[in-house]
Amino acid sequence: MSRYLGSACKLCRSQKEKLFLKGTRCSTNCALDKKRGKNGPGQHGAQRTKMSDYARHLRQKQKARRLYGLTEQQFRHYYEDAEKMKGSTGDNLLKLLELRLDNVVFRIGLASSKKMARQLVNHGIVLVNGQKINVPRYQVKIGDIITVNSKYKTNAQLKNWIEKNAISAPAWLSFDKNKIEGSVISEPLAGEAAHPIDSQLIVEYYSK
Repeated sequence: MSRYLGSACKLCRSQKEKLFLKGTRCSTNCALDKKRGKNGPGQHGAQRTKMSDYARHLRQKQKARRLYGLTEQQFRHYYEDAEKMKGSTGDNLLKLLELRLDNVVFRIGLASSKKMARQLVNHGIVLVNGQKINVPRYQVKIGDIITVNSKYKTNAQLKNWIEKNAISAPAWLSFDKNKIEGSVISEPLAGEAAHPIDSQLIVEYYSK
């Protein structure tokens, strides 16, 4: 499966906003905070042009795709699944993305970035209801218990990160720092994504 191997800062510059793809490092050493980062990437990044409706729709779709680390094909698959569900397609899309295991690992504070969360899942460190799950796209459900294997609980780097992490889990998740254990309390509601995403623009993009 293809994956993006380029600069994470380049993606943020193209969106003209921080996506925190590097986790906490984005708060202390971000290209957008420097003069060069004010422009978009590439030789034409400094040019100012009025954004068309298509560009606004495309940018919002690209923003969501990059935030969750998905390829275009993967993201389109999530959209098609969201269309088949009852209710708002846009809200359903964000719900499916938020309930990905790698995203939940990040949201409860077991990783400093979604990239790190995906690595933890891929390496078989994350457990769901006591079972090893190494598939980042795994959809968690209400009542699921997310933790790490007993060997990794003694990892000094993990303990240090959890102790210093000031970001609290969203309302639909809970996390016990002492047990290093999180749980899914409810399904995420519209507007509870880690970053604000206008899902309606994404729906309009795919509807054209």
